[in-house]
Amino acid sequence: MERLPAAVSGFPEGGCSVGEKRHNSWRGWIDWLWLLAACVLSSLVIVHGITGGEIGATFDEPFYVQAGLTAWRSGSNKLLMRAGTMTLAVDVQTLPLYLWETWRGVPWELSHDWPQMLRVARMANLLFWWLLLFMVWRLGWQWGGPWGGRGAVAFVACEPNLLAHAGLATTDIALAACLLLFLDSFWRGRDQPWSRRVLLPGVFYGVALTAKASALVFGLQGMIVLGLWHLWQSGNKVQRAPSEGGNWQFAGRMLRFLWQRSVTLRWDIVAIVLVGLAVAFAYTGCDWGPEPTFIRWAEQLPEGQLKRVMQPLSHRLTIFTNAGEALLYQIKHNIRGHGTYLNGQWYPRATPWYFPVALSMKTPLSLLGLFLLAMVTASRQLVSPLAALALLVLVLSPTYRVQIGIRFMFPALVLGVIAASAALGRYVGTSTSAAGWCRPGSRRWTLALAGILLLIQAGEVRRHWPHLLCYINDMWGGPQAPDSLLHESNYDWGQGLPELRQWCQQQQVDRIAVWYYGKDPSVELPPLQRAPLSHWPHQGNPQQIRALCGGGKLLAVSVGCLRCNPDITPHHRDMLRWLQTRTPLARTRLFLIYSLEDIPEEAP
Repeated sequence: MERLPAAVSGFPEGGCSVGEKRHNSWRGWIDWLWLLAACVLSSLVIVHGITGGEIGATFDEPFYVQAGLTAWRSGSNKLLMRAGTMTLAVDVQTLPLYLWETWRGVPWELSHDWPQMLRVARMANLLFWWLLLFMVWRLGWQWGGPWGGRGAVAFVACEPNLLAHAGLATTDIALAACLLLFLDSFWRGRDQPWSRRVLLPGVFYGVALTAKASALVFGLQGMIVLGLWHLWQSGNKVQRAPSEGGNWQFAGRMLRFLWQRSVTLRWDIVAIVLVGLAVAFAYTGCDWGPEPTFIRWAEQLPEGQLKRVMQPLSHRLTIFTNAGEALLYQIKHNIRGHGTYLNGQWYPRATPWYFPVALSMKTPLSLLGLFLLAMVTASRQLVSPLAALALLVLVLSPTYRVQIGIRFMFPALVLGVIAASAALGRYVGTSTSAAGWCRPGSRRWTLALAGILLLIQAGEVRRHWPHLLCYINDMWGGPQAPDSLLHESNYDWGQGLPELRQWCQQQQVDRIAVWYYGKDPSVELPPLQRAPLSHWPHQGNPQQIRALCGGGKLLAVSVGCLRCNPDITPHHRDMLRWLQTRTPLARTRLFLIYSLEDIPEEAP
């Protein structure tokens, strides 16, 4: 039987013989090799997708790359701050491009160099993927021993949604990795001096904030759950005497106990948040200029003392641009929210069931099987702060008003995988009979079932390749699932142009108009021709539509245009009505191709 670490077993590590030390050293090498294999194999899959050019630019990537290069060249993060985007992930992804540009002395141009720029930026995102895998392995080992770490990193390394985003120059993998780094530091520092209890977690909290603004909330939730769990575990538990009241009185005493003992924790959380904000503001930097919107607001104030104070202050307060703008933008964005698309229907407002339903579609059945296996065989070991935090994020998900992809739930997904794997790892490491003897049969069956689930999940990656962004599990249709289930980064995030271009080559099409959800600069290169029919006036007139399509014979319509908000503009609505009267000639995964040959050209 493998000995669990003290953090897992709850007992201090005792002395061990020379033979045990050699065995532990050998087992440590196996764990490191396991982690290396997970990193290498998953990276090969990601790199193959990047270099293969089968996945085009997603909606966000052209802006991130352009804004990141602008920041490196000018030292200003204004473009990113105005869009509510924190800078760490974008800085890392565009730094190789900036260094390459500086070395060769020729600036990059999106119109000519975009494919190469995109490959370089996406390759740089592997740094965050490796950090994520390392932290998953570390936390799985800490909470579940060797098999907990091995299982956690293996399941995360072949999770199709995570793999899909690991090969993109976006911010979601960076957020998940930096959050795990922060949570690990926070938990390990609970009984340590101030520098390790507050300062170091505060720095890592700031790092997570610079990766993505939503770390502000996720990190706070993590500190509350882990901090209260540590207090309850380390303090004298509230005892319920038979003569003392019922459940409500016991619950009241427990809450009072936690409140009284959490004084230090509450001050630590405040200090960590302040340190994290200081790190985020310092890293993001400032342009040291006035803010035009602040000036306009001050000038529009009614005459009076407030205007006399604020108007000169708005011109002299040169502290912009800074991280506060991005954080404030995201706070307002989440309060305001917007519509969402789910299961064939557009909702003008955020819906409380979006994330639970979307996760039921996008989570691999093998992962659901892993969670079920942990609940059935290791229910007691499943009770952990990581599982509690993942559950808390999921329970609060109906209140999240930005619903454009399950990528916002990646921290909860990763924490759930770690918690389930750690529970199984603890069960395997402590499966003993009443007499204290190890039950090898129980251990073997548990490992075998987990291994089968892992192989099934790896097979899912192979079966859905290269369209992992469009992944839907078999319960909802698998690779043949209809494109009406989900939208945005769950399905069509604008990445379908390479496949459309390949179809044009096979069919020897020399020109095709593209009504397209995305910002890939290659949409302007032949044989593609952008046709932004959501904004050009046509009133649904077929002749005008063909004229706006350049008089060509074919029109490719992205799934995103068909499934997004139908009321973006009156022209968009008119276009959707007209397409309902026509049958597609052909299709790729993300485009429907319509023939315009039967429409006479508009008279000059």
